[in-house]
Amino acid sequence: MNITSGYVSMFRIPELKRRLLFTALILAIYRLGSHVPAPGINLEALKEFFASQQGTLVGLYDMFAGGNLQNATIFALGIMPYISASIILQLMQAVVPYFEKLAKEGEEGRRKINQLTRYGTVGLAVVNALGISFALEGMAGIVINPGMAFKLMIIITLTAGTVFVMWLGEQITERGIGNGISLIIFIGIIARYPTDTINTLLQLQSGEMHIVKLALILLFMVGVIAGIIAITQAQRRIPVQYAKKIVGRRIYGGANTHIPLRVNTAGVIPIIFAQSIIMFPGTLGAMFPENAFFEGLSALFGHTHPVYIVVYSALIILFTYFYTAVVLNPVDLADNMKKNSGFIPGVRPGKKTAEYIDKVLTRVTLPGAVFLAVIAVLPDLMIGWLNVPFYFGGTGLLIVVGVALDTLQQIESHLVMRHYDGFMSRGRLRGRR
Repeated sequence: MNITSGYVSMFRIPELKRRLLFTALILAIYRLGSHVPAPGINLEALKEFFASQQGTLVGLYDMFAGGNLQNATIFALGIMPYISASIILQLMQAVVPYFEKLAKEGEEGRRKINQLTRYGTVGLAVVNALGISFALEGMAGIVINPGMAFKLMIIITLTAGTVFVMWLGEQITERGIGNGISLIIFIGIIARYPTDTINTLLQLQSGEMHIVKLALILLFMVGVIAGIIAITQAQRRIPVQYAKKIVGRRIYGGANTHIPLRVNTAGVIPIIFAQSIIMFPGTLGAMFPENAFFEGLSALFGHTHPVYIVVYSALIILFTYFYTAVVLNPVDLADNMKKNSGFIPGVRPGKKTAEYIDKVLTRVTLPGAVFLAVIAVLPDLMIGWLNVPFYFGGTGLLIVVGVALDTLQQIESHLVMRHYDGFMSRGRLRGRR
C-alpha cells in the first residue's frame, strides 16, 4: 500500500477534487459562523457559567454543538435538534405502523421521512431556543436587556442557525464527500484539539507532566484508537445461499453471499442515551447547589465514583442491545431472505432463521457493548486518576474515528472505481488509465 500515492490520486480525479474542495468550503463556512455571537448576551458571564457545567447535560449538549453554546453564537443549538428528530423518527419506525410502512416504501418513503425529520428539526429548535432564552434570563448578568423582544430574537436567531447548519450538512452529503451531518459534528469536536494540545505542552513545559508519562499516554491513545477502528469495522458474516430460478430462458439466483452483522451495530447512540440519564444527577446538583439531597446525589454520581462507573456501564450495555434491536430486526431479515429464495445453510427458512440470526446477533453485540462502556468511562478515569489535561475517549472519540473511517471509505470507493490506488488497498490495481 502506498498512502502517498493515495493522497496524490485524490487530486487527479476532477470530480473527487471538486467534492473535496466543496466539503472544505462548507466546513469553513460553518466554522466562520461559529464565531458570530448571538445578540443581547454577556459572553464573559456566560463562559463563567459554563465553567461550572462540565459533566452535566448542558456540557454534553455543548460538545455536540462544537462549543457554540458556551460561546453563544448563532449556531448555539448546533445540529442536535436534527439528531434528536432523526432518532425520534427512527424509533417511531419500530413502534408506529405508519412510519414502519414509510420505511418500506423505498425512495419515496425515505423522502417523506427526511421531510418529516426537517419539520421535526425546526420544531425542536424552536422549543430548545425558547428554553435557552428563559434559562439565560434566569441567570444574573448574562442577558443585557431581558424581555419578550430578547426571547423572540433568540428563537429566530438560533432556529435559523440550526436550519442553516442542517442545510450545510445536506449540501455536503449531496455535492461533497462523506456524511454532511456527521462531518459537521466531527469538525466541531476536533476544533478543541489545538487547545488541548497547547494545555498539554504548557504542563510539560512547567514540569507538571513528565515526558515519560506523556509518551506512555500517547502510546495508550494509539492503542485505544486502534481498538476503536477494529471494533467499528468488525463484523460476523452469516453465509447465505440463494436458490436458482428459471424465468423464461434466463437463470436467476444461485449466488452465495453473506449477512454482515456488525459488532457495534448501534454506533455511538447508546452512549448518548446513557449520558443523558447518568448526567441528570449532576445537572440537578448544579441547578440546586444549596440542596443537601441533590448535592449528595451529585457526589454519588461523580465521574470517578464506583457507583457512577457501574451504573453508566450497565446503561450503555442495556441501550446497546435496545438500539441494536431497533435498527436490525431478525424477523424482517428472515422474511426478506425467504421471499427471495435465500437460506442459511443448515437452518430452516422462516422462524428458525430469525431465531438463528437473533442468537448470533445477541452474542456478537456483547463484546461491542462492553467495549463501548470501557471507551465511555475512559476519559473520566484518565482525568481523575492520571491528571490528563485533555478529554480523550467517550462519545467524541467514537464520532471522530467513525466519521474519519466513513469519509476515507467514500474517498477509497472513488479512487478504486477509477483504477487508482486507495488508502486501504493492499496492492496496486492494474490497468491504470
